[in-house]
Amino acid sequence: MINVTLRSKKIANNMFSLYLDYYPSIINPKTGKESRREFLKLKIHQNPQTEIHNSHNKETLYLAETIRAKRLLQLRNREYGFKENINLDVNFTTFYDSIVEDYYNKGSQANYFSWKASLNYFKEFAGDKLTTNKLSLLHVKKYRAFLLNTENLRTNKGKLKVNTASSYYKNFIAVLKKAHHQNLLTSNLALDAEYIKEEETHREYLTEEELGRLWDTPLKMEKIKHLALFSAFTGFRFSDVINLKWENIFSDVHQGNYVKLKEQKTGNINNHPISETAFKILNLQNTDKGLVFQDIKYSQIPRRLKQWVEDAGITKKISFHNFRHSYATLQLANGTDIYTVSKLLGHKNVSTTQIYTKVMDKNKIEAANRINIKLDGLS
Repeated sequence: MINVTLRSKKIANNMFSLYLDYYPSIINPKTGKESRREFLKLKIHQNPQTEIHNSHNKETLYLAETIRAKRLLQLRNREYGFKENINLDVNFTTFYDSIVEDYYNKGSQANYFSWKASLNYFKEFAGDKLTTNKLSLLHVKKYRAFLLNTENLRTNKGKLKVNTASSYYKNFIAVLKKAHHQNLLTSNLALDAEYIKEEETHREYLTEEELGRLWDTPLKMEKIKHLALFSAFTGFRFSDVINLKWENIFSDVHQGNYVKLKEQKTGNINNHPISETAFKILNLQNTDKGLVFQDIKYSQIPRRLKQWVEDAGITKKISFHNFRHSYATLQLANGTDIYTVSKLLGHKNVSTTQIYTKVMDKNKIEAANRINIKLDGLS
């Protein structure tokens, strides 16, 4: 008789990956080959240390067991010639939470906090009892309207910003797609979802003079200064900088100094040339193997960075990501073509890079200065 067993496999970061073990083997519909395993893309903590970890393990195991039960019924119905009529009905919020947890396990803190916030807004909208069988297109449309009209849950002051709502809604749609891909939804609700259009925002950048001023401004936690300026001289994201290892840094007579970089966001691997100044910043760290920048977390940065920028006499609103923006804008300002800048930033499409041309539109600047008339009294 056919049997389906839930099993786990130890993976990195003290986690277990859950999978189904089939006996006898089944035909994998994607490859057409026999297989005993189906990985569920669900993970649990090996040694849960907190109540949050315990809760995650409990809910994820329940979700995995529900999937196992459906798979078994499907296979036995086929074995006995019955029509397949079992619909998998799982807690959608639990499934959403498993996706969010995956970002935490990957170590991408910025993405994790964004996804965690998007989950909290969905819970505020739908609660934590909505199941996949009850989830409908009406929920999808109403959740969009909810995000556009709800107040900011963190501050309880004013409405949620449109671009933030857009980001959270994109996360929700991504979860819908994954749920459908894993046969948790009978229809792909994401196909009819209307994205929230982002408002155009002004992207602040720092000039060469301001970067020099920041370098000369004292900062008690000097490693933050090194991280930020290294980002400004390379265009690296925070996740790329914090995960940079000495074994990925090279120098040779042909390419100079460069980093063999696997980007966190895109997964692309490329040789990223870095300037002599950036290389000297690396050599200031008291490390020679493993991670270059050690013993620092993103949570230590925002408040200190804000004070540092103010101490330098800079009135612009600057976050860590603005140092990456500065790199892109200054490259364009100094004549680097947009295709090269796009490659340096690791963008898949040049259209993504074009947002920086609005900040530094050299044609408009040159045009504005073509009409100059000498007027008496003006020196």
